[in-house]
Amino acid sequence: MSDTHTHPNAQLIARFYDAFQRRDAETMVRCYADDVVFSDPAFGELVGEEARDMWRMLVKHAQDFSLTFDGIEADERTGRAHWVARYCFSQTGRDVVNRIDAKFRFRDGLIVEHRDHFDLWLWMRQAMGVRGALFGWSPFVRRLLRQQARRGLLMYRGQLHRD
Repeated sequence: MSDTHTHPNAQLIARFYDAFQRRDAETMVRCYADDVVFSDPAFGELVGEEARDMWRMLVKHAQDFSLTFDGIEADERTGRAHWVARYCFSQTGRDVVNRIDAKFRFRDGLIVEHRDHFDLWLWMRQAMGVRGALFGWSPFVRRLLRQQARRGLLMYRGQLHRD
């Protein structure tokens, strides 16, 4: 990847994470193309407004949240970054430090694909404690987590449309 500090797509990634640090979901989602594809181990794949609403939901419900990021690299087509989120997982009250590697694809000055990768078992051990440590490796439990994350997003999206 070339000229990582001045490339407009590197600046776009930095703008996304700067907004995330400030919990400014609307600035974050303006970095995305209309047909953006997002994926991570917890939510799976989300497209378009579904992906934007996931960020709105996470920002709105974040407790004791902080974020750092570094390692931004980008060129005309692709980019990457590393970010660390620290927060209280609301369902258990447990503190989580999630280290995430993000990969991006760009089109017309916007993010068209955003894929976050992190150790889901480590996340589950932190968020769920002993239960996460014992069962977090299981494909069945991972499926349940994804279903729960998606159910929470569906409920949030339903509330948005009622307001």
